[in-house]
Amino acid sequence: MKLLRAAAALVAAALVLTACSGAGDVKTRPSSPTPAPPSTSSPTSGPDAPEGYDPLAGTDPALAEFYGQAVSWEDCGTDLQCADITVPLDYDNPDDGRTVRLHVGLLNSAGDSRPGLFLNPGGPGGSGFGMLDWITYSVSSVLASSYNMVGFDPRGVNTSDAVSCLSDQEWDERNAMWWDTDTQEGLDQYVADSQAFVDNCVENTPGDLLEFIDTDSAARDLDILRAVVGQQDTLDYLGYSYGTFLGAYYAELFPERVGAFVLDGAVDPALSMNDVALGQAAGFEHAIRAYMEDCLAGRSCPFTGTVDEGLDQLQTFFDVVKATPLPTEDPARPLGLSAAVSGVIIGLYESSLWGETSSALTMAMRDGDGSALLYWADQSTGRLGDGTYEDNSSDAFLAIDCLDYPVEGTMEDWQANAEQMAEATPFWGDAFAYTEVTCSLWPYQSSRTPAPVTASGAAPILVIGTTGDPATPYEWSVSLADQLESGSLLTFEGNGHTAYGRSNSCISDAVDAFLIDGTVPEAGKTC
Repeated sequence: MKLLRAAAALVAAALVLTACSGAGDVKTRPSSPTPAPPSTSSPTSGPDAPEGYDPLAGTDPALAEFYGQAVSWEDCGTDLQCADITVPLDYDNPDDGRTVRLHVGLLNSAGDSRPGLFLNPGGPGGSGFGMLDWITYSVSSVLASSYNMVGFDPRGVNTSDAVSCLSDQEWDERNAMWWDTDTQEGLDQYVADSQAFVDNCVENTPGDLLEFIDTDSAARDLDILRAVVGQQDTLDYLGYSYGTFLGAYYAELFPERVGAFVLDGAVDPALSMNDVALGQAAGFEHAIRAYMEDCLAGRSCPFTGTVDEGLDQLQTFFDVVKATPLPTEDPARPLGLSAAVSGVIIGLYESSLWGETSSALTMAMRDGDGSALLYWADQSTGRLGDGTYEDNSSDAFLAIDCLDYPVEGTMEDWQANAEQMAEATPFWGDAFAYTEVTCSLWPYQSSRTPAPVTASGAAPILVIGTTGDPATPYEWSVSLADQLESGSLLTFEGNGHTAYGRSNSCISDAVDAFLIDGTVPEAGKTC
């Protein structure tokens, strides 16, 4: 079965790490940065530093002005304070006068005397500041009453100094594109469109930001935030998906400053760009089959027969909307192939959405109405009802990913990789392939060498893996936990992306005990 490149382009949901390609470069929640919320009062003092606390202790003297900066906090919502923190643009030349502004929110959920738990939702490019809108509905009440929540937008993201590539209308157009990379014409068009996209990013992003959006720099930023915002000698951290990569990188750089660390839905830092693509393709192949099996066992499924027969029917539907887009409630936005597939893919992130996915497919396949699938496609990209996008995560995703993963090989190698992928994932085919194309055109190349991390000397680090996770396959969590000298693996047996906040009380209780009391789950614990 063959799927033209469309949907993996919207591999959706805010917690996913995916590769920077035609299959992944139009990832999640695109468009223009959202301005920081206006303050509602005069500057406030913010949290009090512990008596005798020295933010410069153990730091590089060249960075003293950044670690020692004063913070001007402002009320920006109920129990929410906001501030802008300054970090160096280039850590190799921190005194050259070039800086980056990071926007941070402190949600006072536990009280003034409680420590801060730093958050990252994934991406790369997800907004930690935006997490503060929903984090207390996701974490347990006992955790929210034990920690104040610190949401920050990493460099290049959302309310911080941000990458910008396309306008909202241009993102609408790009999100509707597909490329048949089996043909030379289609592959050439994909390369040309990728070059145009890169050129827009270079033109629209201010200053030298694109050169310094790598995770190494973001991890160093995080240590400044620890000292200036958290005012703690160690960092307490909850990271999902790509947030596990950022957290692991921080632990490798600053093992002595690791506090309570939870990494949920892990990324294996030893993987290459192609390894990531192959792993995700296999993960989504498993996920679509698990969805189909569940659908066929239920009462309101638009498919019939065996799992393979159901997948054939789904592929036929995709072929139909590719040839003839379906009408929706918006006459200007019919449901095409890209939106149809992304509307299905987002459901694979959360098994509780499988019923919604089936209902949307039923409306499209039986009633000829693509409105529900278009709604879910918009959810996957963060497109709002007024046609704007809620953040710049797709722009930032590319900028970060292309600096984190070195491009290996040539087009001939990438075509061979695509053939290998198509053999391994018969439903999705090579839809996750060609991850290197856009990054090969990026103006700055990655200097990172993918390698295991050990974080030697760090306090215990809890890694959570979900056995049916499509975006960050379980094997990646196993690998990261093994690499980390102090890593401990907690397993959730289930489907969907990440576990804490969406799985069960077994996971929630274990994570809370670790973060609050320092209790490490017994070896091999499975929920």
